[in-house]
Amino acid sequence: MGHGWQGVALKLMRGQDFTFTVRSNERISERLHRLSFSDGGMLRATGTHPTMWVRLWFDNGGRPHQRAYTLVDPDPAAGAFDMEFVLHAGCAGDWARTARPGDTIDATVQGSEFALPDPPPSQLLVVGDPASRPAINSLLASAPSVPATIWFETSHPADADGIPHEEAAGRRVVRVPRQDGGAKLVETVRAALPAHLDPAAYVWIACDTATTRKLAAFVRKQLGVPKERLHALGYWRP
Repeated sequence: MGHGWQGVALKLMRGQDFTFTVRSNERISERLHRLSFSDGGMLRATGTHPTMWVRLWFDNGGRPHQRAYTLVDPDPAAGAFDMEFVLHAGCAGDWARTARPGDTIDATVQGSEFALPDPPPSQLLVVGDPASRPAINSLLASAPSVPATIWFETSHPADADGIPHEEAAGRRVVRVPRQDGGAKLVETVRAALPAHLDPAAYVWIACDTATTRKLAAFVRKQLGVPKERLHALGYWRP
């Protein structure tokens, strides 16, 4: 299956194509599935960085459909990594449910760039949801000594499971139920974030696109956080 006009556009933007091979599959919970992949030479060619993601190509009724997924525990020496799939209805979830060792999937690396400030920030102020949970874990692992507050939107009691947080280490997860298409999360973060903010803090936002835009605009325009202290990327559309 070709990648259609999106694949052509990514090629023009210097996207790099690879083929991943499933090594193992594991059902983590009713809603979460983990696949391990051989990277087809990708990590050697691209290197790694915190929150690194790639675009996977799925067959959607004979048409190409791409979705972005974060690498979990990438190991360049072994040429392997894991990915976690929240099992929504659709071609991506359907593929992940049935994937078996030896199955392959096409991928494109384009657009994933991230680095924390140097020196490290005084604290991480993070906003996310189940779609960005692997990226949040990667972010926290990249700065293990930096305190963090994570506002995490949930639609299921188990959604925030698996995010490392230790009160003694200065890390705290605030669960926010998803209501009114993300309005509850926007309200909660707008009310709480100013009290946590200091000039050396770093704000990282990755939830649905509309919510991400609203919060990023608030942080930039009303709180005056400079662009080098803010990373905001919409991870999905309702």
